[in-house]
This record gives sequence, C-alpha cells and structure tokens, in this order.
Amino acid sequence: MNMSRTRERLVVIGGDAAGMSAASQARRLKGPGELEIVAFERGHFTSYSACGIPYWVGGDVTGRDRLVARTPEEHRARDIDLRLRTEVTELDLDGQRVRARDADSGQESWTSYDRLVIATGARPIRPDMPGADAPGVHGVQTLDDGQALLDTLEHTQGRRAVVVGAGYIGVEMAEALIKRGYEVTVVNRGSEPMSTLDPDMGRLVHEAMEGLGITMVNDAEVTKILTGDGGTSPLERSREPGGGRVRAVVTQDREFPADVVVLGIGVRPETTLARAAGLPLGPHGGLLTDRAMRVRGHENVWAGGDCVEVLDLVSGQERHIPLGTHANKHGQIIGTNVGGGYATFPGVVGTAVSKVCDLEIARTGLREKDAHRVGLRFHSVTIESTSRAGYYPNASPMTVKMLAEHRTGRLLGVQIVGREGAGKRVDIAAVALTAGMTAEQMTMLDLGYAPPFSPVWDPVLVAARKAAAKVRGAS
Repeated sequence: MNMSRTRERLVVIGGDAAGMSAASQARRLKGPGELEIVAFERGHFTSYSACGIPYWVGGDVTGRDRLVARTPEEHRARDIDLRLRTEVTELDLDGQRVRARDADSGQESWTSYDRLVIATGARPIRPDMPGADAPGVHGVQTLDDGQALLDTLEHTQGRRAVVVGAGYIGVEMAEALIKRGYEVTVVNRGSEPMSTLDPDMGRLVHEAMEGLGITMVNDAEVTKILTGDGGTSPLERSREPGGGRVRAVVTQDREFPADVVVLGIGVRPETTLARAAGLPLGPHGGLLTDRAMRVRGHENVWAGGDCVEVLDLVSGQERHIPLGTHANKHGQIIGTNVGGGYATFPGVVGTAVSKVCDLEIARTGLREKDAHRVGLRFHSVTIESTSRAGYYPNASPMTVKMLAEHRTGRLLGVQIVGREGAGKRVDIAAVALTAGMTAEQMTMLDLGYAPPFSPVWDPVLVAARKAAAKVRGAS
C-alpha cells in the first residue's frame, strides 16, 4: 500500500460492464473513507449494453440512452472518480501507477494505485487489407462506434450495404440494415453463417437470412475494399478530401458495390497495455487470471470482461468468449475481492443466443469441431420437434442437435434453431452441462409442461433420449 495516502486507491481501466461493475461492487463494500476509486474510460459512455447496438441501429431500440444502464453522473454520485475521454497509455507495474492521456487536451499524467483492475474489453477485428480504414467502413463494438455508423447511414446517398462476416454481430447488423431499407450482402468466409454452430445448423440460419432478402455469399474471402468518390454526395465529398469513401468490397473472384461496409468478423481481446507490461496472456491473446479474477502472478492486479480468457468447463481448456453476461459477473467478483470479501468465477459452458427476424438461434457447450479438437469421441443426434403441443395453435418447428460423449454419455453440447420459444430452451442444456449430467440423466428432468408451452416430451428431452439410446447402442 502507498503509505503517502491514508486510504487505498483502486484504479479501474475501462468504464463498461466489467470495470464499472467492479468499481460499484467495491464501493458497496468499502466507503469513500476506506477506498478511493479512480476509473478511466477512453470513450464518451459508461455501463452500456454493446449487445443492444444492432437493435438501436435497426430501430428496435428508440435511442442510444436506452442502452446505458448507469450514466457517468450516477457513478460519480457514488464517489467514483470517473474520467471520460481519458485513455491509459502505459502500465508501470513495479511503480504501481498508470499513465493516462486526456483525449481533448492531450495532457498526460501518472496515477498511482494500490489495486488495479484491467477491463479494457475487446476490439473489432479489422482485416489487414487496402481500404479497411476507409470512411464508410465501420466496426461495431462501442456506443461511439454505433453512433458513427448511424451518422454514416444518415448522410450516405446510396443504399447498398456489405457486411463482412456472419457471426453474431454480422447477422444482427445485416438484419438491422435491412430494416433501414438497405440492400444487404453478407460476405462470409465460412461454409454457412454463424460459425458458432455446426454447418448443418448454420444452414437453417442461411435460409432465414435469405428469406429476409439478405444475399448470403459463403466460402468467400475479402481481399480488399475499394474506395473512390463515385456515388457519394457533395456533402460527403466535402467531408472527405480526395473522395476516399468505400465503394466496393472485393473477394477472390467478385466485386460487391457498397455505400457502407460493416465489419462483423469478430473481436480480439484488447490487451495491448497488458502485453507491453509483460502480463500473462493465453493462446487467444486474453489475460490469464485465477478463479478470483486476479491476474496470475500479480497480487494486486485483477482483470475481467472481454480482455480475459476463461475456463471452458466442458473441454477443460481456456477460451475467449466476449459476452456481457460474463463481464458483469467478473466485475462483481473482482469488486467483492477488492472490497474485502471472497468470490470466484468457476468458468463457462459457452452459452449464447441470438435471432434473425423471428428465427431464434442458440448454442451451448462444444460443436463437433470443438470436440474433435480436444480429442473427445462423441455421438451426434438431430431431432425435429415443435415449440408447443402439435395440436395447440401456433406450434412452430424446432431443430435440436445434441452431442454426447462416447461410452460415458456425458452431455457435450446442444444447438437449437427454431421460432418462438426455441432459443431460451438452451438454458436447460447449459444447466445440465454445468452439472456434468449425462444424456441419460437429462431424459428424466422434471421440466414444466402444458400444451401452450411444450409437447409432453420437451424437444431438448427428445434429443436427450435419442442421444442416450445412441450411446447405449454403441456401447
């Protein structure tokens, strides 16, 4: 502890889910007289839902402020010294201090700490190719990114959009742009959209996207983004000297005209500071922590959110899974530990849910290629069922895929694609995975039943029965 001060100082780098959850929880446990909290955020906003940005762009969410859970003023009212538009540029671990630069004035200064929380998040992947940084090309990770995209959409004369990548963000942004009246093409390097699913399940998403009017281009690698002033308005040309706006996306054998490009390729942990300071990083570039979210080998440094790697409870390996649900839990755990309590994060099973129009898409656990990669032998089954009893009005089709380990029958993963009522059924499987249940054990789960909610045998249980039978047959 720095003896020149009468109270400890917690410094937090990053003002979104993990960082401000940690700061808020620490403040609940320790008052201002015991703990000083200084938080740095390089953007304009704090504690917001990045997951909601596609729905804001598409008009489902009526305004940016609705995505903000707690404003800077609210944090400051709780005696958190929150410094917006201030970017930490260097960590001095030996001296227990950070250097930060004010974006508006350019001034830099050092701030000492007794305890440090790194919550720098993730950054959108920008391909290393000509035109990737041209005006009109957008990543979508922060509220500032979302606002920049909306500003482009408002001032762009043409109505052609190309989305590069077909993961969660790519698929959700494609739907948002369709809602805004754009002609949308999605260029995807994989065989089907949603690489978080196996390709046979991704095909169902492909069909739904085409049903929305989205043009899907699979097995295509973007090689460059062309720029020029063709098709831009006088206002746009006045803002961008040289007419350097995006005008097309090029693959190996085709060219797709574009007035706006959205990058949905994915994200990487933002660990530039951590790497420069010599902190331990995992195979995916994220910070490595213990179960208390303390950075390994560093007693007074914690990390959480999209900049860390977490334990996959199914495979037993470290993974990078950038989700707000994890980030908020990490922050709660860090804040509890910094505040004098004790809490741990056990790991994840990789649960996620999304949608395209009214098609719900969910997964948890391992895909087939994940199981192969970690050397697991398994059985895979796919079943078709309905969301309600077949005779009940508006029963809709649902496809469930389940993976179970050879011989043991241990549940390894579940994927679900269907209409209303399909997506959140994945939570049944997430609990079963966390508990280490077998497919056989799942078949007798006491789930709720009534015709408006489920068939007598819930689709997840139908898949479990089929998987258990396959395991028994193979044994």
